[in-house]
This record gives sequence, structure tokens and C-alpha cells, in this order.
Amino acid sequence: MLKRLQSQKDIADYNDIKDRLFSATHEEITAGWTTDIYFLKTRDVLKAAGLLETPVVAEVFARKGGMFAGSEEVIRLFKTFPKTPQVETLREGTKFEPKEVLMRITGTYESFGTYETVLLGMLASSTGWATAAAECVEAAEGRSVLCFGARHVHPAIASVMERAAKVAGCSAMSCILAAKLCGEEPKGTVPHAAVLLMGDTVKLAKFYDEFVPAEEPRTILVDTFKDEAEETIRVAEALGDRLASIRLDTPGERGGVTPDLVREIRWRLDCAGYPNVKIVATGGLSPERIKILNEAGADVYGVGSYITQGTPRDMTMDIKMVNGKPIAKRGRLPGIIPNPKLERVL
Repeated sequence: MLKRLQSQKDIADYNDIKDRLFSATHEEITAGWTTDIYFLKTRDVLKAAGLLETPVVAEVFARKGGMFAGSEEVIRLFKTFPKTPQVETLREGTKFEPKEVLMRITGTYESFGTYETVLLGMLASSTGWATAAAECVEAAEGRSVLCFGARHVHPAIASVMERAAKVAGCSAMSCILAAKLCGEEPKGTVPHAAVLLMGDTVKLAKFYDEFVPAEEPRTILVDTFKDEAEETIRVAEALGDRLASIRLDTPGERGGVTPDLVREIRWRLDCAGYPNVKIVATGGLSPERIKILNEAGADVYGVGSYITQGTPRDMTMDIKMVNGKPIAKRGRLPGIIPNPKLERVL
């Protein structure tokens, strides 16, 4: 069991850092090893002054609005503490305005102060990803949006990112751990690699149809070897009613997934007697492109980079009460700022 950091002296005792991945473990995070050094210095100074157990109230806000996420992880972090502070927070998936109070923490400074870096980072990243995902979900106008972003971020945070996308309304995730953490099963078909190794899209489709569970929808990638419209009809004829959807991931070198391509495939599917086969569009999608593809007839969207590139919301935590008295740094309002949307969770 990794020792929880209590002072700067503890830092010198931790030397087991050779031949390991660079990401922090859960034990290192909960023990305080990913906080900024100045919070540990603050702890030492306050302890020496006899002020470490001073009752305080802290509030968290962001300078830019968005969709809130990450509080569940902060709560789980707090539950590992020897002394759990009282926490009021905005519900995940709630839209908020600039400088709106997102979380209020009440307790002794000792109970949570050292972890300011950690909790702000959790909220900042998840909120940024959720905000970007929410923009895609809104643009889709009721159509499903799948999060395919794990390949665009460090694996240590892939599940955090895709969970944030789920909070924002994405219907499913491709990252296995993210789906499991949400109590769901991961969603996704096979990549181009499978088609390339098989040598033919229809051959791959038949093997895929044979080996995946009967209850799993058959979605086949159709842009590997031949014209997408041609491959779509070939696959539809091979699988018949078992084909649930085709996926388009045409690379930018060939023009990407265009409205005209989607429109043509929709037309050809309908004419060939496959009106129930859906079109899944993927590949560098943004809210603007999603809106255009809606009109062309796309049914489902797989989004990765737009979500993962969502700008983190810079989070700030201010001490607003000390020993029951309102206080604040210059430029901030002393005392508690009311927000009726906050809910008591701890």
C-alpha cells in the first residue's frame, strides 16, 4: 500500500520509478503523488502554524461555460480520504455558465486541500471532453453518436474521456474499459486491417457474420477496396436482412465522407430493397459536418478527434470561508455564492 503523502519529507522515500509506464497508478493519485509540490509545502507550513485543521469552504468555477463532468471521479477520490469533506456539486451532464459555482467543498483544509491539483484536473479534462461530445450530440439531432476517441489520447485516460462522452449523451463507446465502467458493453465493428488481411470486403462480411454473436448488429466497413456504393450493395446482397448497417470511413485522400456519397448510397440501398440498412459515417467528423450529413441521410456517427480535442475548461478553486468568516483574494467575491443547482453528494 503506497503511503499517503503527509509532508515534503515523504517525497524522498519514493524511488520505485524504474522500468514502468509513465502514467500514474490509482494508488499514486489517491496518495497525493500527482499534486503540485506547493500544496504539500502549504500543508507543512500550516501544520507548523497549527492551522492545518482550520474549517474552510472552497468553491470551484470555470471561466468558460460548457457541460459539466468529472464530479463522480472527484467524489470517489474523496471517499478514499481519512476524513471526508462535505461536497455539493452540479450534476454531471448539466450545462453551466462562466464563473458559475460548480462544486462547493466544506471541511478542514487538511481533509482536501493537498488535492486541489488533482480534483481540478479531473473536472477540467472531463468537462472539456463532455462539452465537445455534447456539441456533436446536439448536431446529430437525435441520431446516435458513438465515441471512437481512445486512439487519440494516452491509454491511461482513454476510459475517462469516453466516460465523459457518455455523460454528454453519446450512445456508446469503443473503449472496452470505458464501457465497462459505465455498466455497458463496448460497441464497434472491425477495422480496415481485417478487410485488408481477408482480401475482400464481402469475404470479410461473411466471416464476420458467422463468428459474431447472433444478437450483435452486423455493421460492415465498405471503403477499403472498391467504390463504396458498389461494396455496399455487394455486402447487402451477401448478408441480406442480417445486415444492420454499413460504415463509411473514406480517407481525406479520396475526399472523405461527403454528402453526395451518403446520398448516393442511401438511394442505391433503397432502390435495391434495403431501406432498413443504416449508414454509419466516421472519419474526422465535427458538429458542422454532422449537420450536413444529416441532410444527406446518415443515420449514425462515430466521432473521435473532435471529442478528444475538446478544450479543457480551466477550473479554479477558491477558499471562500475560513473559520466561518467570508474571505477571498482580491478580485473575487468573499463568502459563499449561491447556486440552487448544486446537490449535496457527500
